Amino acid sequence: MAPKPPTVIDLIWTGRLEFAATLSKSALIIDSAGEAGPSPVETLGAALAGWMSVDVAHILTKGRHEFRALRTRLVADRAADEPHRFVHVALTFVIEGHVPRDAVERALQLSRDKYCSVWHSMRQDIDLRVSFELVA
Repeated sequence: MAPKPPTVIDLIWTGRLEFAATLSKSALIIDSAGEAGPSPVETLGAALAGWMSVDVAHILTKGRHEFRALRTRLVADRAADEPHRFVHVALTFVIEGHVPRDAVERALQLSRDKYCSVWHSMRQDIDLRVSFELVA
């Protein structure tokens, strides 16, 4: 299997600690203060939550498990000392629909152990806890 093409993101300083980021098909502002756009650490958190959410939705859909909604919340604790990295991340998924519990557990495990590129790009000593709630 051929490797994925490189991810290319261009940043242009716009003043203060803000940067215009141009991605392959979209753009956003990255703002250290988190006002004009997400901060870099918020962007990282959104990437982790986003990738695992995509995985869960894809795996459940592929398994023909119908759900009405999927919501994800990330709460991350950061180190007190520089570099203020994530030390604990809690991801909670709420899935609405008649989905078997074991199917959700399997989807989350596959995402964490095999598919989530963001998680596998981060330090593996981060305490990552994942939970979910099924709403019929």
